Amino acid sequence: MEELLPRKAPPKISPQSLSDYFEVLTKAVFKSGHSWGVIEARWGGLRAAFEDFDPARVARFSPEVVEDLMRNARMMRNRDKIEATVENAAAIVSLDREHGGFRNYLRSRDGFDEIVSDLTSRFRCLGDTGAYFFLESVGEPVPSHEDWVAARR
Repeated sequence: MEELLPRKAPPKISPQSLSDYFEVLTKAVFKSGHSWGVIEARWGGLRAAFEDFDPARVARFSPEVVEDLMRNARMMRNRDKIEATVENAAAIVSLDREHGGFRNYLRSRDGFDEIVSDLTSRFRCLGDTGAYFFLESVGEPVPSHEDWVAARR
């Protein structure tokens, strides 16, 4: 379990496009198991590798492209997370189409716990902590970090 420690809240954005949501989602996936310093140091490489986080383009990545990314020294070369990012790109595009916008999808669920459960079931390599980070970063309502941690105990 996470300890209740003071933390720096992630920067919040006002998503203007599906790419904005996809970038934050990808950051949540790659953050798991790494420090923010490592993530930030490699983020330019990930941005380039994932086509500026254009989910429609990333969703079409072939296994050969994934192999190329595994050899890219600017990448965080974690095959599971790279493959998850390709699958997550297809999922986010599908949800955006199905709901007439990704924000509409996020708001189609009844409350924080339901959307976290849905996000973690739909997106690979995204756990509860990543879902919390994602929702907080894109400006969706979340409980305070202290309340969230206490509820998970």
